[in-house]
Amino acid sequence: MTQPINKKALWISIASIALLIFVDQWFKVHIKTTMQLHTEVNVLGDWFRLHFTENPGMAFGLTLDFLGQYGKVALTLFRLIAVVFGFYILIRQSNKGAHLGLLICISLILAGALGNLIDSIFYGVIFADINEYYGGYFHGYVVDMLYFPMVKGHYWDWIPKIGGQRFTFFSPVFNLADSFISTGAIAIFVFQHWFFKKENPVEAEAIEDPSLEGNTKTEQ
Repeated sequence: MTQPINKKALWISIASIALLIFVDQWFKVHIKTTMQLHTEVNVLGDWFRLHFTENPGMAFGLTLDFLGQYGKVALTLFRLIAVVFGFYILIRQSNKGAHLGLLICISLILAGALGNLIDSIFYGVIFADINEYYGGYFHGYVVDMLYFPMVKGHYWDWIPKIGGQRFTFFSPVFNLADSFISTGAIAIFVFQHWFFKKENPVEAEAIEDPSLEGNTKTEQ
């Protein structure tokens, strides 16, 4: 028997997605309109900076250059399909009575994916006058700004190929949407024992068939 959708949990999830997207987009627009590309501002010493850069591809700058001008469109469509599938998962988990924590984690991932999708679809048009790249719908670049170069040094000389070279930890520049995705995914992994509790097969059968409930109590 299919359980009814937990509307309260679903609305909490949707409200969370909307709030996170608003915060992500407000921050990106602020950076986009107040900073010059490739400039940075120190926030906390040298280890936390706002470094304005733009990513034409996906995470870690992944692109599909072999597709030519259609590569960017393909990446954006991939994001769009992933978001649609994510909402399907959210509704399905809500329908199954999933743990609210799991729904919030899925919401974090969806909010991050949607935040970057908005950049990809619309920023090539909305900011056409100040972009430093060819624009158009589905051709926008994702705005990144969070930079944490906490540790700098050199690799030990005995390490093959990279010995003696400089390194920075943590070197990637990312945005709030990326952090939402990472936080949601890590939290699902860490708290999976709470989110995916295994039901007693006899109790689960009793829920499906109430006539078996008496037998379950007798066995106990």
